[in-house]
Amino acid sequence: MKRFDICAGLLLATVIAASPLVLQAKTGPQGYLADGAVETIKILPPAPVKGEPRYEADREIFKATRRFVGSPRWALATNDVKLSTPDLLRDFSCAVGVALTPENAPHLVQVVEKANSDTAHGTNVAKDYFKRLRPFQIDNGEVCQPTVELANSYDYPSGHTTRGWTWAELLAELVPDHASAILARGRAFGESRIVCGAHNTSAVEAGRLSAAVTLAVVHASPAFQNDFKAAREELAGLQADAGTTRPQGCAEEAELIALPVF
Repeated sequence: MKRFDICAGLLLATVIAASPLVLQAKTGPQGYLADGAVETIKILPPAPVKGEPRYEADREIFKATRRFVGSPRWALATNDVKLSTPDLLRDFSCAVGVALTPENAPHLVQVVEKANSDTAHGTNVAKDYFKRLRPFQIDNGEVCQPTVELANSYDYPSGHTTRGWTWAELLAELVPDHASAILARGRAFGESRIVCGAHNTSAVEAGRLSAAVTLAVVHASPAFQNDFKAAREELAGLQADAGTTRPQGCAEEAELIALPVF
């Protein structure tokens, strides 16, 4: 091959690599941490494998929790499938005591969603590493969302649980006088994945741990600390304002959250 052809090929490769499309594919939502700041696969316990007691416990819990199909707790689990920011704000409104929206809590959205970029990254790395099958891929049983939405991703850890626990842990710190209710809702949000049949119990436990260990490092970021302060002041203002809308249906939600899943 002539030198000119080699140089032209290298130039073409450089142009392609620098194209907006490729750059967009490499650029996702930015969190507070550099890639690799928390190595979740070194922290989480290994995913259960066939023949281990944890593996069999996952199977038994999946089969036992099919009893919730069609129940009010099943309906809550179906609600908890939705992961948009407005959905999460609504889901934690009763626990916080005010109706949260993207419009009245932009600083809250800023800090939680940036931190969620970090926690989600750690969980996704672990998912691809462990490659654990979902419960309905091992045993037959109804699932509260279309399995086609789940079949191409792995079970362990639960991404839904990681996202819900990220919201719960940060909200509990931001509104400490409501911490118990907030953390209970976060626990139930993860358990909804078990009720739904989308995740094994071990994956839900790992999702919480993945979120918690990443958030421990996120807290050291000066940018996080500044955003956290703004969100805390914002939420204090909402709570103190008598004109802030209060959420409805909280007593019914509290009953479902308190219902034992196991």
